[in-house]
Amino acid sequence: MSSTGREVREPPRDARGIFRMLGPGLILAGGIVGSGELIAATHTGAKAGFIFLGLIIFGCIVKCFTQVEMARHAIAQGETTLSLLNRVPGPRVTIGKIKINWIVLMWGVTMLVGLGQLGGIVGGVGQAMATTVPITEHGRAYNRAADLNATSLVVVQQLKRETDAAKRAELEAKVAECQAAIGSFDFSRKPYDDRLWAVILAGMTMIVLTRGGFGFIEGFAAVLVALFTLVTVINLFALQSQPDWSISGAEVQSGLGFGFLSSGSAKLGLALSTFGIIGVGASEIVGYPYWCLEKGYGRWTGPRREGDTWRERARGWLRVMQWDAWLSMVVYTFCTIVFYLLGAAVLSRLGLVPEKQDLIRTLSVMYAPVFGGHAQWIFLLGAVAVLYSTFFISNATKCRLFADVADVAGVVKLDDARRACWVRRLGYVLPGLCVLVYLVWPNPGKLVIYSGLFQSLLLPALGFAVLWLRYREKDAALLSGRVWDVMLWLSFLSFVGIGLYLAITKLGKIFG
Repeated sequence: MSSTGREVREPPRDARGIFRMLGPGLILAGGIVGSGELIAATHTGAKAGFIFLGLIIFGCIVKCFTQVEMARHAIAQGETTLSLLNRVPGPRVTIGKIKINWIVLMWGVTMLVGLGQLGGIVGGVGQAMATTVPITEHGRAYNRAADLNATSLVVVQQLKRETDAAKRAELEAKVAECQAAIGSFDFSRKPYDDRLWAVILAGMTMIVLTRGGFGFIEGFAAVLVALFTLVTVINLFALQSQPDWSISGAEVQSGLGFGFLSSGSAKLGLALSTFGIIGVGASEIVGYPYWCLEKGYGRWTGPRREGDTWRERARGWLRVMQWDAWLSMVVYTFCTIVFYLLGAAVLSRLGLVPEKQDLIRTLSVMYAPVFGGHAQWIFLLGAVAVLYSTFFISNATKCRLFADVADVAGVVKLDDARRACWVRRLGYVLPGLCVLVYLVWPNPGKLVIYSGLFQSLLLPALGFAVLWLRYREKDAALLSGRVWDVMLWLSFLSFVGIGLYLAITKLGKIFG
């Protein structure tokens, strides 16, 4: 991640050239969609309905300003995020060679909790694979019974609104047929196929992480996210042709107001925890500059110099980064809206909440009204793709972050070669720790939501750090205008408000 004069490159000036240089945002989107969108957003929509739509959209947009500002400082100063954060004033911890400040320490705690989030995600992939390709006989029997039960729930919902006597009789017969086939099957006895698949997938990730470079990760994320997003969008729009499932303008409007303030503490707490993980969470705000530096934006800018030549080159590469960040924001915000609306339109109306070992199967019900008997396969293939993309990319990001924190804290000094070695070694360790979390606590929804809670608590610290960096910036030519400053302050104040609320209402319950 070092910068040398030989690596200096002039930035593209036209739209075509800029688009050719994009990439870190695609990795970011690939790491976001599987946790914040597929799991957290649908979970919130299922439990709360449409009421939090506006808050979800606001969270995706406002956090992007902090993300871009953090990346701006990393590129302009040729430093990693953790190096920048470690210079923020405040209490410091010194233990032998280890010297870190309070915000890096908070980040470390959050990242350790974040392993739980990735445990939930690899568990989600394991559930999808267990539903698609069960390993044990009990797993196959459980799938058959659960599929019939899901079909029965969808038909019952249709039955509630059907007035034609002949059609009602047909639907009632279908429900009876499903229930007879299910019989006395014991749904409380869960198969362990999901955990077997989670272990297999973690092992595959270890191999790929230690072999793949930036280009592979970039392309991998783009393809998987694009395919699943396309299918999900088709599903949402197709729902509008079905009276039982269509989303009304009044429902959308109810979610864009301030009605969420009177939703009750439990639902509001859930929404604010979701706020911490949808769009860019704390881990993405910290991780995004690393991909920008690895892409080359920092190297190509060159070492910081006085004079117009360096400033003009820096502004050019910062412009590329901003295009990259904002376009990725459009992608993951759109995905968030789609998944949230699906959760509210289908799962909430059915009274289903995606959780524990049935999380992925429950989520697949969102596709049943449109795709019928093919719903589960269509969803599961997409879920495997996007969840595994998130697991893979998030682990790749954390490998770079944990290697860097060892350098920043003074544990070891890393040049580029030694840093790459550390990243490869962590590629074996971190996926193993993630799957261990899921084996101990096989509840993906809760693991993701709790991680979102801790990320929400870290956001105020990151907002403060960004403002501190912004106002100590000496080169006025690289600064944005007053509107940008207003949005940074809005981002920071929203982080503080949400962090305080969650600290008061949620941490007390968690720690008793």
